[in-house]
Amino acid sequence: MKTYTFDEVKDKLIGKVGTPRRDHFESELQMDLIGHSIKQTRQERNLTQEELGKLIGVQKAQISRLENNANNITMGTLLRVFTALNVKIKLQVEAV
Repeated sequence: MKTYTFDEVKDKLIGKVGTPRRDHFESELQMDLIGHSIKQTRQERNLTQEELGKLIGVQKAQISRLENNANNITMGTLLRVFTALNVKIKLQVEAV
């Protein structure tokens, strides 16, 4: 039985790195991870969604949407969330 690496499976099922389908997949995955990180950090800080929303001036529903699907968030809102949660941000920009 032949075994495959995770990267080989992704290449076969989603497409090779640099293809539009793979880029979209990677982007969606990153946004899901950001949403999960926000939720986890909020919970570690013992904040409700409503409390975090009040800290940054948005409704609880927007915090819920952000945690579950961070795809439609502005950089400004994201920075306000991270500031309210008192976390460091590392932004990495790479030329392709």
